[in-house]
Amino acid sequence: MKTKRSFDFQKYSIYIVLVVLFIACSLISPYFLQKNNLVNVSRQLCVGILIAYGEMLLIINGHLDLSVGSVLALSGVLSVSLFKSTNSMALAIVVALAVGVACNLINGLFVARFNVPAFIATLGMQQIARGIALYYTGGKNILQIRNYVNIGQGMVGPIPVPVIIVIFVTVIIWYIVNHTRYGRAIYAIGGSRSAAEASGINARKTIYTSYIINGILAGLAGVIFMARNNSGLPNGAVGYEMTGLTAAIVGGTSFSGGIGTVSGTVAGAFIIGFLENVMNLLGVNAHIQSIIEGAIIVLAVCFDVVSKSKKTTKVILAKDAAKKEA
Repeated sequence: MKTKRSFDFQKYSIYIVLVVLFIACSLISPYFLQKNNLVNVSRQLCVGILIAYGEMLLIINGHLDLSVGSVLALSGVLSVSLFKSTNSMALAIVVALAVGVACNLINGLFVARFNVPAFIATLGMQQIARGIALYYTGGKNILQIRNYVNIGQGMVGPIPVPVIIVIFVTVIIWYIVNHTRYGRAIYAIGGSRSAAEASGINARKTIYTSYIINGILAGLAGVIFMARNNSGLPNGAVGYEMTGLTAAIVGGTSFSGGIGTVSGTVAGAFIIGFLENVMNLLGVNAHIQSIIEGAIIVLAVCFDVVSKSKKTTKVILAKDAAKKEA
């Protein structure tokens, strides 16, 4: 009975933390629960959640992406530029998604085909994508983007347009993770790539697919980010890869691979979003906020490592006990 209670607490602890944090934020700042603030927070969270989904899929798979902030910026500025030339929102979105996928296909090529560590491959892409975005724009922001802003600032009744988009994407990602062969494959590869390949799973194809989905999400996040800021920002979204990683890890995605959920990632994104928002409301220095976010990553990874170590120890002890009884 005690074991069951302990398991349940661990399973739902992230949601308990989220509820406690929400209550604490509402008590700390009188502005937190105001309608305008909650709407702004929801819009800001949308970009972070999309990035976190991509990182979640990659981390479960045993990889990561350090280039997502730069790819987001490149996708966004090219999308804004094309919209200003054609006035076609559909074409602008397609270009953003295509750029995100193209960058991540290169990441996937180096990681899956040439076995380059994901850290190195995506770090290189981080510099390349940012450099292209700055070169293309001359380092200047693209202004006067007209109706492009509707996808980031528009409302459908009381609900912001980005929230509707993210809800739709969340349903798709949840289905992919829980009800497809690809979803089963990423958990198997993250747990043990050699065992997964021995069971017939194509690890290289699965890695490619993970990066492609990550690229689609980065491109879509780029569109929402630029629209929300009412301009194409080649220097925008710096450090957003850390936001995505933090949300995924805090949400229970194991940095060693094989473990992670969509609901946990959403909860992790909300926790990071609420923390950032209440710190802004309280006037906390931006550099202090970076220190806190970095500390959260370290603590979350430490918690994951300790939890896994305890589980492994319990399994070993159980096996030893079973051998002695036999």
